[in-house]
Amino acid sequence: MQSKIRKHCVRVVIFLGVLITVGFLATRTPAQTNAQERAANLRAQLADAEARQTELQGRLQQLEENLKPDNIERSLAGVGSVHPEELREARRRQFEIEKRGVQSQLDVLGASHSRLEAAIAAADAEIYRQSAGRGPNISTATDNITAAKQTPASRHPTKKHRLNRRR
Repeated sequence: MQSKIRKHCVRVVIFLGVLITVGFLATRTPAQTNAQERAANLRAQLADAEARQTELQGRLQQLEENLKPDNIERSLAGVGSVHPEELREARRRQFEIEKRGVQSQLDVLGASHSRLEAAIAAADAEIYRQSAGRGPNISTATDNITAAKQTPASRHPTKKHRLNRRR
């Protein structure tokens, strides 16, 4: 009877130990959650930037098509004027200005895309570092590596030796 109770108690203790261990491993620290939220937010921003970039590239292609002389003439076909060449030039300038604006927006989005990818990589690295455990700080580890590379003589301040002169 006592052996059954003892076995049951051992099983309960082992079960509780496993539950506690799993609980410690499964719990996320607020820093992990913040890093994961930041990474998700950055990924959403990247998806928005890519969608905007696709939209602007389509608009740029449309403007390049509109800039062709045949298309400019066709767009002004219903407009009568004494000086049609001035109207064509004005329409061409309008398309050129819009094209430069779209191109500059694409350039800004390209730079933003690169920054977001770098930020996502940094956030993912932070998440990995946090999930790997609460090991030493990275800066502390690099300081230890640099200290280990030094020679024993360079670890200690140098002493100036005086020469004793004989009289």
